[in-house]
Amino acid sequence: MGRAGSKRRRRRGLLIAGLLAEPLLMLARGYPIGGNLIVRCRRGHLYTTLWIPSFSVKALRLGWWRFQRCPVGHHWSFVTPVKPAELSDDDKRLARERRDVRLP
Repeated sequence: MGRAGSKRRRRRGLLIAGLLAEPLLMLARGYPIGGNLIVRCRRGHLYTTLWIPSFSVKALRLGWWRFQRCPVGHHWSFVTPVKPAELSDDDKRLARERRDVRLP
């Protein structure tokens, strides 16, 4: 069991490190870690979506980006979180009024 147990521990450690990587990077870069975040699609539309670090329910994850439906432009696009400090009060208000599909 020594060798098999060691492989299992290594895999478990890599899995945990992978799951913690996104939230730690978000925190280090000044982004909110999760919850209902303001995101920007590639066309510049701002809206609010549920962002769960290291997991995705409504989108296809590709590293830092997520591919999901933009409710503003009614198109599919890559989206990334936006730092609230980089937005005007009007941009924040508009983004909070525009939400993507809610989960049941």
